[in-house]
Amino acid sequence: MDELIKLKNENSGQGAAEYILLFGGVIVIAIAALYIYNAYFKNSSSGLNASSDVQKVRDVMNYSKIP
Repeated sequence: MDELIKLKNENSGQGAAEYILLFGGVIVIAIAALYIYNAYFKNSSSGLNASSDVQKVRDVMNYSKIP
């Protein structure tokens, strides 16, 4: 009977469980943000095109190296 009372009053795993829930919530929020911003960046009217922008930067960097 004493062992059941000790088990009931045990709190050593509570902190770990709270951290797991906290990190799980952060991960869910991050995935939701990525989903929302992914749709935003794919929108052609926004003018944000990562592959085109990266190529433009590379072209400018290569052009400035030519003597």
